[in-house]
Amino acid sequence: MHKALMRPAVVSRVSDLVGYTPLFELCRSESGSRLLLKLEQFNPTGTAKIRMARAMVDAAEATGELRPGGRIIESTSGNTGLGLAVIAAERGYTFTAVVDNHAAADKLRGMQAMGTELVHVVDDGTEELATAAREELAEKMADEDDSAIFTEQHNNPANAVGYYAVGRELDAALGGRVDILIGAVGTGGGLCGTGLELRRTVPSVRIVGVEPKGSIAFGGPAHDYYQSGTGTPEGATIGALVDFDLIEEGVKVGDIEAFATARVVARKTGLLIGGSAGGVVYEALTRMAALPPETTMVALVNDGGEKYMDTVFNDDWMNARDLIDPTVEREIDELLTKLREN
Repeated sequence: MHKALMRPAVVSRVSDLVGYTPLFELCRSESGSRLLLKLEQFNPTGTAKIRMARAMVDAAEATGELRPGGRIIESTSGNTGLGLAVIAAERGYTFTAVVDNHAAADKLRGMQAMGTELVHVVDDGTEELATAAREELAEKMADEDDSAIFTEQHNNPANAVGYYAVGRELDAALGGRVDILIGAVGTGGGLCGTGLELRRTVPSVRIVGVEPKGSIAFGGPAHDYYQSGTGTPEGATIGALVDFDLIEEGVKVGDIEAFATARVVARKTGLLIGGSAGGVVYEALTRMAALPPETTMVALVNDGGEKYMDTVFNDDWMNARDLIDPTVEREIDELLTKLREN
């Protein structure tokens, strides 16, 4: 087996289990095209973001910016924070996560379980996404503490470096037969880091970015959205890692379609994926019929669905926010059912 796919049999650190994630064939078209999901929820913490969390800490240690016993501060919707919590626990750092109430409760509980200090930038119970305010506070806190660094995931080059291994894993697993790579765009590190490395060996791969409707990276209009850990809300700066030269196509998917897809995939396959991953899979599914024969499309599933039992998979929460459309859910169900019969 290629070394990029070989997980060690015995490890002594949780972070040694990062990577080597599997591919899941979700469906095929009548013309032989297939949709493969790169299941990043099989990383520790159930998300891809531990890859970049480790890379950002490695880089800060290499430059001497982060010293033994120091403090890491990051603004997070939860998954980056979970990754940093693991690395901080392993290496003896203090970790402070600046969060808002948009984050899934289980992510916050997970960070606290690993010893993370949580600082809420908004403490009035609202669910508003407060990315800009979080980042401003995180930077201020780091400036006031000589032992602290702000890892600043939206502008940290090591974020993208952390995902280079995903590109190598895809190339090794598929023997270079990847025609389309599609993934969510938030910081830009996941899709662009993976895509940049994959293009070194597969120059022809087409890269498609997906963000929530309401996000601004691919244009307006701006409005609130519920997809977590992705997109660029109004008032926040588009991350420096969003490489518009690399991303050949940027598209938007609404919360209703994204969450309906996550729910349908769970019912049809038993696979739990997160809400923003649902948006990526929705966009991929709608493209299947128009693909040239024998196309291989890989969708990056950066998050599992286990952390969203109180939201995406909770009918009461969904109905209270008018996020369930039975017609949309039925259409996705019929499309996936048909494609899985091929």
